Amino acid sequence: MVFACRANGGRSVASRLLTEHYARGRVIALSAGTEPGEHIHPEVARVLESLGLDTSAEQPTLLTAEMISASDLAITQGCGENCPYVPGARYRDWPLDDPRGQDDATVRRVIAEIDARVRELLSELVPDLALPPSVLERDRGH
Repeated sequence: MVFACRANGGRSVASRLLTEHYARGRVIALSAGTEPGEHIHPEVARVLESLGLDTSAEQPTLLTAEMISASDLAITQGCGENCPYVPGARYRDWPLDDPRGQDDATVRRVIAEIDARVRELLSELVPDLALPPSVLERDRGH
């Protein structure tokens, strides 16, 4: 599956990292953006790192029609009409606030929403997958 947003620096990166964490090799997730920035948003990286998710290898990538056509599912997150349309591809839109430039509490709220959506999606796509506890469980002290 591919997660797509505008800059590929926040929502789509969090979605990909959470999917890969929970799926433990059962699902391959990509992330890309219609206008990728130079790096992931530092406030998003800080919160993801505090949840135990390594962001060091993340590099914004341009979303292409080929990426969408090679995926079982494309999840759009704020790229709207700028996302390439591929006939026959399955799309879902997750309307999420953009965490870029927000305070840690707002970024955590957006990531918590992504976490819930990712866990629900994985339960649907891989029903026999035993999901580990949410990464947010260890973050309750913040």
